[in-house]
Amino acid sequence: MARPPRFDSDLLLDAAVGLTAAGGPAAVTMSAVAKAVGAPSGSVYHRFAGRPALLAEVWLRTVERFQEGYFAVLDGGAEPRRAACSAARYVVAWSREHPHEASLLLYGAADFGRADWSEEHRRRADTGNARVIASLAALADALGVPAGDAQGRDRVALALIDLPLSVVRRHLRADTPLPPHAEELTEACTAALLA
Repeated sequence: MARPPRFDSDLLLDAAVGLTAAGGPAAVTMSAVAKAVGAPSGSVYHRFAGRPALLAEVWLRTVERFQEGYFAVLDGGAEPRRAACSAARYVVAWSREHPHEASLLLYGAADFGRADWSEEHRRRADTGNARVIASLAALADALGVPAGDAQGRDRVALALIDLPLSVVRRHLRADTPLPPHAEELTEACTAALLA
């Protein structure tokens, strides 16, 4: 029976998340990840073909983990305004529970070298982005916002994406804890925007 790898992909990606939280995407190098886990550099190259693949995987794993919970709340069958408020609240709660990952998501895919990613990595990112756009459009439809109402559609995006991120951004960048009322404040503001 084969021995499990000592330095698996998740361990290396966890180290990359920590490096990003401490120093941004530029801090994520093959040698820095190896050093963070006490692995030889070859262990990192064994899992990731090069730095673009490492950056793509740390970005995509973080986004996909976040989106899994976000879509479960948003598409969970609740009344549309309730689902919207729950999804906005989820952004803050997830950020509280995963501050390093949330700090990573304050950057964009371009900051993680998207231009150098493989076709498969870009496809994964595009699929996730398309799902976000489709979910917001479906929610706007359910809320009765006409497809041609650009301002109404922007209000939905503001309520579910921009507003919750603005609540957490200041605290994440300052490395201070989110206040206990952050979820309630976010939910109240989302509800007011969608009233």
